[in-house]
Amino acid sequence: MMPKNPVPYSGWSLTERDPETIAALMPAWEWFYRYYFRVQTGGWENIPEGRVLFVGSHNGGLTAPDMVMMIYDWFRHQGLERPIYGLMHPTVWKMSPSLAELAVKVGAIQAHPKMALAALHKGASVLVYPGGAQDVYRPFSQRHQIYFAGRKGFIKVALREGVPIVPAISVGAHETFFVMTDCYEQVKFLHELGMPWLLGVDPVVFPVYLGLPWGLALGPLPHWPLPLTMHTRIGRPICFERYGIQAAHDRDYVDACYRLVVARMQADLDQLVAETQTCPLANGFPLSSLLKTPITHE
Repeated sequence: MMPKNPVPYSGWSLTERDPETIAALMPAWEWFYRYYFRVQTGGWENIPEGRVLFVGSHNGGLTAPDMVMMIYDWFRHQGLERPIYGLMHPTVWKMSPSLAELAVKVGAIQAHPKMALAALHKGASVLVYPGGAQDVYRPFSQRHQIYFAGRKGFIKVALREGVPIVPAISVGAHETFFVMTDCYEQVKFLHELGMPWLLGVDPVVFPVYLGLPWGLALGPLPHWPLPLTMHTRIGRPICFERYGIQAAHDRDYVDACYRLVVARMQADLDQLVAETQTCPLANGFPLSSLLKTPITHE
């Protein structure tokens, strides 16, 4: 249930998005975009007019550099006044209220279907990463796989509202660190035996990874991403044959739409991987390039 009188910056309101805060962040985002990650992007002409459900594949741990660069690119191409709201997991508010407040000013809202529907009813677009923590911490060997953990809520939202799904994929962000495995089930077993969660929050995942500044990290700790070139691509809009509440309640139809989206996005990702041949050794760790003239972007 959505609260009648939401707490400020709790993500239950659409009124706290602040274009001035976004404008103040744009120069910092631009520096990372052009000089640090040297983002190569394409496909922004595929975004139609009106409302869209922007669906991404999550990469790069809690830092999620591809998501930040994708948000910057949205504002760069669509302008600050075309609103987009991003669904953010409730855990962020529990772990870092100050970060959550900043995210709300940029456009973050609670990852709840009612908030997504409210944003679309307002005429705004919505950004969602369905795979969540399981996607953002999937093993390095699965870095080129679309993984949504079977979550189909975004399909139901698109069907109910009759909006197209616009895929957002990336290559490179999941190579800014090295996820070896996920030990969540083992840690959950210890929790059931009496071991408390850190800060009293269920982390959902418990990865083991190599990354800065920790070296070997245990758990979903934020890391400093390596400066590897990132490639992003906006796919063609995905539209379905049927829309409406009945379509959203048809389980078989929702499953079919879900498989279609995953297949389309996997094909787009496979093509992007083939074009870029991205890997850590190919990219190197180009610290010296941070001082050079930026490359030309679309």
